[in-house]
Amino acid sequence: MILLTNDDGIYSQGLRSAYSALNELDEVVVVAPITQMSGVGRSISIMRPVRLFEIEIDGMKVYAIDGTPTDAVIIGIYEIIKEIPDLTVCGINLGENLSTEAVTTSGTVCAALESATHGSKAIAISMEMHELQKFELSCDFDFENAKKVLKWISRKVLDKGLPESVDVLNVNVPRNFNGKMAITRLAKKMYQTRVEKRLDPRGREYYWIHGIEIENAEPGTDIHALRNGFVSITPISLNATSDCEALRCWVDEWKI
Repeated sequence: MILLTNDDGIYSQGLRSAYSALNELDEVVVVAPITQMSGVGRSISIMRPVRLFEIEIDGMKVYAIDGTPTDAVIIGIYEIIKEIPDLTVCGINLGENLSTEAVTTSGTVCAALESATHGSKAIAISMEMHELQKFELSCDFDFENAKKVLKWISRKVLDKGLPESVDVLNVNVPRNFNGKMAITRLAKKMYQTRVEKRLDPRGREYYWIHGIEIENAEPGTDIHALRNGFVSITPISLNATSDCEALRCWVDEWKI
């Protein structure tokens, strides 16, 4: 069984495209946020109730929740499927999710990490888009390359599993696909962060956080691969611990 979710909401064309690709492989259960939830990371609704609605969108049965992608994964596993799915797919996201920034901020990637925590093999898949097209759910995008990539990788994971120490595959499909794939590492940053101070109609200050995309990155990184037309496949581990011997002497120096 495959659990499918996203962070763009239940009406995203990317969700429907993922469903059509995965439906040929196994039974697919769709549990996703009702509204746009991009950038919420791995946030979980522990201070308020989460409501669940069953609806149908273009022949696709959807369990819609008024919560986050992480909420969708937890409710999907423990309330709807009631077992660990063979595979969890998050996407197809409208816009690429690259670098270490995406691992901690993307609802798509973090939903995959959440499902992996519970024992499911997981894939996060995103499609590169122009900045003006991201979050435009009504636009007619061509998801054919992303669907082919998702179906191929999902079949591989279902048949072979994931390598030891790999919990999530973060997959990004370029706009100008050269027909090739690359195994990559996370670039350090995807955006040059900017903060704009503005005034509202009453003259009060507010701030708009945004960023300028970094076009170039080191060879071997996800950004470099995508910008050169490769599908980027980045293996991610849940274990974020760094082994640093230099810190051990700190503990030895500790005195009360």
